[in-house]
Amino acid sequence: MAPRLILFDLDGTLIDHFRAIHRSYADTLPRLGLPAPSYDEVRAAVGGGLERAMLRFVPPDRLREAVTLYRAIFDATMLDDVTLLPGARSLLQSLHAEGRRSAVLTNKRGPASRAICQHLGLSPYLAGVYGAEDTPWLKPDPRFAAQVLTTLHASPEETVLIGDSPFDVETGRNGGFPCWVVTTGTHDADALRAAGAERVFGDLASLGADLLRAS
Repeated sequence: MAPRLILFDLDGTLIDHFRAIHRSYADTLPRLGLPAPSYDEVRAAVGGGLERAMLRFVPPDRLREAVTLYRAIFDATMLDDVTLLPGARSLLQSLHAEGRRSAVLTNKRGPASRAICQHLGLSPYLAGVYGAEDTPWLKPDPRFAAQVLTTLHASPEETVLIGDSPFDVETGRNGGFPCWVVTTGTHDADALRAAGAERVFGDLASLGADLLRAS
């Protein structure tokens, strides 16, 4: 069955937000007396939610303080240096024109994710944007995806997830739907195949060509 609902991860899949994310970490940690992380260190940490990523840089007893400070900085600057990855807009437009539904399933906070999608002009092509704090769960917890599918009146059999990380691969496996991945995010092809990804693509253009043929 051709997928009728296409769930997209956000960071590293549809958008490049790593410069803004790194800037927020590099501003936050020195304020706590900790060294500023490198761009590569931040890029390797993100994907499993802010708290999990932040614990790569701060001790557990300072997590709440670090997250509060980070969010204030990020919320004030999150629309700076955020760009669409090549092929993102055209793929969403094509899926929308075919009558297929697309939605965002991300571990980035839901309100921020919706603001970013609106800022980048993606909202007209999306049936919804679902992120952290919209439910009690994060990827790869199957309850997160199940709640989104229920909201969108969709079944796993008609769904595919597009992502860029092992978190996405595990989300698909836990949710009962395939996960196709691109190497434009935090992991290379070998790491994604080792995680069990069913299809691996170099970018959204090549992925989209196969996805649009499956109609």
